[in-house]
Amino acid sequence: MTDSPSIIEINHLDVFAGKRKLLNDISVKIPRGTITVIMGPSGCGKTTLLRSMNRLTDVSGLKVSGEIRFRNENILNLRGYDIAAMRQRMGLLSQRPYPLPLSIFENVAYAVRLKGIKRKSDVRDQVEHYLKLACLWDEIKDRLHHSPNTLSIGQQQRLCLARGLAVDPEVILADEPTSALDPISTQAIEQSFMQLKDQYTIILVSHILRQARRIADYVVFMYLGEMIESGEAKDFFANPKNEMTKKYLEGVFY
Repeated sequence: MTDSPSIIEINHLDVFAGKRKLLNDISVKIPRGTITVIMGPSGCGKTTLLRSMNRLTDVSGLKVSGEIRFRNENILNLRGYDIAAMRQRMGLLSQRPYPLPLSIFENVAYAVRLKGIKRKSDVRDQVEHYLKLACLWDEIKDRLHHSPNTLSIGQQQRLCLARGLAVDPEVILADEPTSALDPISTQAIEQSFMQLKDQYTIILVSHILRQARRIADYVVFMYLGEMIESGEAKDFFANPKNEMTKKYLEGVFY
């Protein structure tokens, strides 16, 4: 793991909302082909850090400084940077699913066609492929033309995952994607992530310590807008270096 090249490198990242500092001097490298879990108590800046990675902070009126390097480019450099293309390569899975007002099939087909694939048989094959990657195909293959509203919340979340995968991203940003789900759906999403990390880099925000222990390869621990500690999951959980990390893992605060 330590030899894994980084896919994202963050250097001295600061984020302000007016005069209030949300993130303070964050520097961390995200390893390629892993599940990195950003964890910490509520309000510590986890989601702000995640959203900074594909510049969703732009729409929040936040002031951002420092560097976020993706594909050897600083994505915070405004001049000539194709933000839409970058967001396609670094897709976001939200806390709650937001299927398009189309059929289950067309939710994924829409994303497939964005890549220029038009032949019906090719679109069908691609839809099946991505629904299988999201561990959803077997559950919905007989009702592809139904509304996503007929699916459970957990199934809708996996449908949104399939749609996000269909544009061929390199990175999946997941913002507490299981927080609204039941245990069975949570397990299905985690299973999907474990299978997908061979092909994608997954960066997951979670406040669930048990989840981080189950699926993380790498951990970034945050508190009050600062990165307290980061490292390989097995070392992080077995031998935390910072006293604040130890207290969090012991359940002293949440």
